Amino acid sequence: MNSDPKLEAAALRPGDIARRVAREVPGGTVVNLGIGIPTQVANYVETGRGVMFMAENGILGIGPRPAPGKEDRDLINASREPVTAIPGASFFGHADSFAMIRGGHVDIAVLGALQVSARGDLANWTVPGAGKGGIGGAMDLATGAGEVFAIMTHLMKDGGLKLLDECTYPLTAAGVVTKLFTDIAFIEFTGDAPLLREVAAGLDAEDIQRVSGPRLRVADTLGTLEREPEA
Repeated sequence: MNSDPKLEAAALRPGDIARRVAREVPGGTVVNLGIGIPTQVANYVETGRGVMFMAENGILGIGPRPAPGKEDRDLINASREPVTAIPGASFFGHADSFAMIRGGHVDIAVLGALQVSARGDLANWTVPGAGKGGIGGAMDLATGAGEVFAIMTHLMKDGGLKLLDECTYPLTAAGVVTKLFTDIAFIEFTGDAPLLREVAAGLDAEDIQRVSGPRLRVADTLGTLEREPEA
């Protein structure tokens, strides 16, 4: 993540982050999973909770990743990764997919982030000067979903901050992030300042504050983000 050994030792792996996000998904909701780590969230939600995972390429009812050798090349998510479909799943075109998103029928969008601001502004589609990429469906998801759960590493590879007072990258949408999950922290956006709810094992609130731009409020009971034991 960066040159700080303490933070590197505590950092969660992608699967750990996806598992923690899954715990925040209420039953009976429609959840769109963006590209990257968000696609893993479907692997960690218990069956029977009535959660319907959606991919914007046209699937409602995504199940866990298929077992090796059981992949169906016609059944993929927005990251072009093989997925399964739960009983009752439906398939549709992009027009219907974005009608659902823009019509307010998605309860939660789980999206990767490049930067998040103190107000919950989201920047996730381009880096200034990169000269590539388009905003695509990210702005529709960010503004059309009832909530936005953002996922990112807490720091850039060079140690630069990604949780900032103000985003320096072009915004995807303003004030939309409700919950932020990083490799070392879980933060909610409520009230006047971001609320630090959980930190990775081995870290404390001061560790998170020194690598965050905005001043963080700290939950009365600060929880711990746990890593899954190595296989």
